Amino acid sequence: MTLQDSLIEYPCDFPIKVMGLSQQGFAQAVLEVVVRHDPGFSAASMQTRNSSGARYVSLTCTVRATSREQLDALYQELCDHPQVVMVL
Repeated sequence: MTLQDSLIEYPCDFPIKVMGLSQQGFAQAVLEVVVRHDPGFSAASMQTRNSSGARYVSLTCTVRATSREQLDALYQELCDHPQVVMVL
């Protein structure tokens, strides 16, 4: 297997967890980024979970991944967003 090979078979549903401070507008900001990379993504499918102290929130977005390039671009834009603390 080379570095270019992928263990993921495309297209597939791929969950991405995005964490940030619990603040107004965070979910909407994440949604806008995700939809740019997966136009068919539905906000209704986004799962939200607050940390035990409610200071942080994690959003799980299951996107329709069509290529490694699409996922790489999505991860990069999410990581670069000022409200995002971590992307898994």
